Amino acid sequence: MDKGILMNFTRRLTIEIVTGAGLAFVLILTAPAGRSAEKSVLVPQIQSDWWQVADVPDLGKYNSTEQEPVDFAVWQAADGTWQMWSCIRKANNGGKTRLLYRWQGTTITDRDWQPMGIAMEADPNFGEMAGGLQAPYVLKVRSKYIMFYGDWNHIDKAISMDGKTFARQLGPNGRSGMFSEGAESNTRDPMVIRIHGTFYAYYTANPENHGADFVRTSRNLDSWSPSKTIAYGGSAGTGHFSAECPFVYYHKASGYYYLFRTQRYGEHAQTSIYRSKDPLKFGVNDDRYLVGTLPIAAPEIVEDDGQLYIAALLPGLKGIRIAKLDFAPALSSNPLP
Repeated sequence: MDKGILMNFTRRLTIEIVTGAGLAFVLILTAPAGRSAEKSVLVPQIQSDWWQVADVPDLGKYNSTEQEPVDFAVWQAADGTWQMWSCIRKANNGGKTRLLYRWQGTTITDRDWQPMGIAMEADPNFGEMAGGLQAPYVLKVRSKYIMFYGDWNHIDKAISMDGKTFARQLGPNGRSGMFSEGAESNTRDPMVIRIHGTFYAYYTANPENHGADFVRTSRNLDSWSPSKTIAYGGSAGTGHFSAECPFVYYHKASGYYYLFRTQRYGEHAQTSIYRSKDPLKFGVNDDRYLVGTLPIAAPEIVEDDGQLYIAALLPGLKGIRIAKLDFAPALSSNPLP
C-alpha cells in the first residue's frame, strides 16, 4: 500500500514496559490521522518500580469503611520536607463526603510517609459546599506557597509561608471562591503554571454533564480572564469523567507542553496525554495532539535534584504511589515514520 495512503489512518502502537517487580505499564502511542508523526516524538515513560507513600488514613470520627484517597498535590515545604495533601472521598463528614488530609516525607523517595492528620475541611460560611473540598495544587511564588483547591462549585485559593499551614484568601464578598464554570458544573482539580509572567490555571468541569478541561489566565493570581476550553472530546470522550485531573507539564528541552487528562480510576485507569507548542490548545473534538495513554489516574509530575517523578493513585484506590519518570522517544529503535 502506498505510504501516503497509510498516513491517512490513525496508527496505534502498544509498548509493554515491565519493571523489575514484574509489573507491566502499557503506553499506547498514537500517530494522529492526517499527518505524519515526528520521528522524535517524546512521550512520558515510567522508569522505575512504584513505591507507596500514602494509604487510607485514620479520620477519627469521620472514618468510614468506603473512604478513599483520591486527587492530591505534592510539593516541598520551606523546611525541605515533602508534603502531600489528598482529597479523601466517601468519608463520614456529611455533605459531599470530602475533606483534605496531609502526609509528610523526609525525601521524595521515602516509602510510607508520615500521616499528619486532617488538613482542611469545607466551610459553608465562606461559600464552600459542605464536605465539598477537592483536589489541591500548590505553587511556590517567591517566598509564598499558593494553594488552589476546589470547593465543589468554585476554584479557591489559600496562602502559606511555610508550605504546611494555609489560610484561605477571601474575596470582597467574604467568599473563598474565585471563579466557576457554573453552579451545576462541579468546577474542580486546579493546577497552575507560570508562563512568561502570566499564570495559567487549568481545571476541569462538566457543564451539562460533559467533562472538559479549561484554562484561565492572570498576572496577579487575583483577577482572572474568562475561561477557554483547552481539551474536550476526541477518543477520551465527552462524558462526566472524561477530563479529570488536568495536569500540564512544560518539557523545556523539546519546547512542548504536555497535558495529562484522566478518564478512568481504579483497576482500569486511563490517562490520555497530549502534546502541544501552545498551552491554550490541546484538542477540542479531535486527537491531533494526542500522543498516548498511560494506565494511571490523577498523575502529578514533580522534580527533585534534576530527576522527574510521577505520583498517581493506586489501582485499588487505597493509597498513592510515586515512580521515576522520563521523556523519551516513542520508539527509539523503530521510530514512527
